[in-house]
Amino acid sequence: MKILVCITKTPDTTAKIAFTENNTKFSQAGVQWIINPYDEWYALIRAIELKEKDPTIVIHLVTVGSADSEPVIRKALALGGDEALRINAESQDSFYIASQIADIARQGVYDLIFTGKETIDYNGSSIGGMLSELLDLPFVSLATKFELNGTTATVTREIESGEEVNEVSLPVLVSCQKGVAEARIPNMRGIMSARTKPLKVSEPVKADTLTSYVNFELPAPKAGVKLISAEHPEELIRLLREEARVI
Repeated sequence: MKILVCITKTPDTTAKIAFTENNTKFSQAGVQWIINPYDEWYALIRAIELKEKDPTIVIHLVTVGSADSEPVIRKALALGGDEALRINAESQDSFYIASQIADIARQGVYDLIFTGKETIDYNGSSIGGMLSELLDLPFVSLATKFELNGTTATVTREIESGEEVNEVSLPVLVSCQKGVAEARIPNMRGIMSARTKPLKVSEPVKADTLTSYVNFELPAPKAGVKLISAEHPEELIRLLREEARVI
């Protein structure tokens, strides 16, 4: 069985966000990059857990990005990926990225494709759905639990009113979120072996770019905290009614 895990780099959650060129581009100055947590902690780790139960499983990683993406790819290999492919392109357009990954997936003929539910920078949550359409595969999103029995997957997913359990035959594409696996860190053996695992680079195929960013805006600064004396509860009630408008 072959599993393809889609990964990408994102800014560390502690990174200071700023924009350049009249607020049209994200400033990368001083930013520390990490594997997108939904890709690492859930999609990749669940694939590794499946491989631990069945050593015949092969895990391939794919990312769309420039050479500065390679450190996060090596970390993913250290966690347990068998080999990785970097598509040498820079784009924030979801359709373009999905088109590149779809081309690789067709060539590899994978039984299972995992993505994170979204990236923590743009929160688009669109790659999985686009990939399933391009590959004509069934798609189960927002998975909180994934079990595999032969060629049948049982996927529990989050819905508005609770949970939903789906059964689907392979091949299938699944987007993963919290609950589907437990986060782990690479051990020394994994870090050492990652240095020699294959990391191939391929040029992008021709694909349309359907979206572009006009400008970015930071959220408004948070207002200061107002402390109300316990001796004046009527003032608290007034503020909740007139300013916060919650009562």
